[in-house]
Amino acid sequence: MRLEGKVAIVTGGAGGIGRGIVHAFTKEGARVLFVDINDEAGRALEAELAGAGKFLDVDISTEENAAVIVDAAIDAFGRVDVLVNNAHASRQVPLLETTQEIMDLSFGTGFYPTFWLMKAAHEQLAAHEGTVINFASGAGIEGQVNQTSYAAAKEAIRAISRVAANEWAAENINVNLISPLAATEGIKAYIAANPGIEETLLAKTPLHRFGDPEKDIGRVAVFLASEDASYITGQTIMVDGGSIKLR
Repeated sequence: MRLEGKVAIVTGGAGGIGRGIVHAFTKEGARVLFVDINDEAGRALEAELAGAGKFLDVDISTEENAAVIVDAAIDAFGRVDVLVNNAHASRQVPLLETTQEIMDLSFGTGFYPTFWLMKAAHEQLAAHEGTVINFASGAGIEGQVNQTSYAAAKEAIRAISRVAANEWAAENINVNLISPLAATEGIKAYIAANPGIEETLLAKTPLHRFGDPEKDIGRVAVFLASEDASYITGQTIMVDGGSIKLR
């Protein structure tokens, strides 16, 4: 029970990697407010968690809702120790076909909600020497084709995470990122839209498989949220089967 007594906020928590993290956290004793706009999936997961998790159906792309989310976690569980900014939507098209609308979608669902929630949760995180876990991507680190808007938003998230790691270290707030490769609906859609990409991805992945949202990605998130990671901050943790090796 490495997270017993801790309260976490997880965005995009009703499916994919977010759902995996919610399961991993609650199994380690955390209570989780998870945010999503998929009401049916969210309600089903809330019932499954039997009191350890509470679902909030709210649009994170509205700045005012950042405070609503933090307040909901405090109302439900009394505090906030961990913030996991997982939710992100984007469209994959070549750079020359990337419009302002496509850029706005990626930044409006990924970068800005991460930024707003970090600010909204800061007071609670400082009070409890908390943890922020944000999400990076190989799309930005490597500049993958057809990923202009997603790559840009993810690298912007990496940038503010490093700044926060430096600025908030005096308050004992740890800020790290996970860059995952996982078997989610999103990766399945990406594979379907890009014939041959699955073979390419697996060929460059030494462990030759996609990660499991709970067992692989969720367990690393548990580690980063636990006391075991108290001396790690400002880092991008590659949880991608070895496909990208940062230097």
